[in-house]
Amino acid sequence: MTREPGSPLTRPSADMVAEARASIENISVADAAALLERDDVLFVDIRDPRELARLGTIPGSFRAPRGMLEFWVDPASPYYKPALDSGQKLVLFCGSGWRSALTAKTLQEMGLDNVAHLDGGFTAWHEAGQPVETV
Repeated sequence: MTREPGSPLTRPSADMVAEARASIENISVADAAALLERDDVLFVDIRDPRELARLGTIPGSFRAPRGMLEFWVDPASPYYKPALDSGQKLVLFCGSGWRSALTAKTLQEMGLDNVAHLDGGFTAWHEAGQPVETV
């Protein structure tokens, strides 16, 4: 049977995000702020470059577009970025926390056990008055 355009999906994105959040480490803005200066933690901004240019980012964050992250963390990939495989805890964030939750789950499935995501994303960070740097 063919799905009618506009009809509900069998697995909506909100369900996927909820499932991801249930299986990953969700870090609050307050807890993330306490991790910001630690050498064993790397914040990873997975937002689109246009979002970064418009809104800024968390200071010191590594920028890794969502579409490339799985390739950038994989040593077997020609796109491998050793900075993302340094042993540091990766704290992923996006705009609202949906993309970062899905991505954290995917990276865990790939074998990374030191990954978490910022609950509420950059929006929650900014609204809490945490520091932001321009890109």
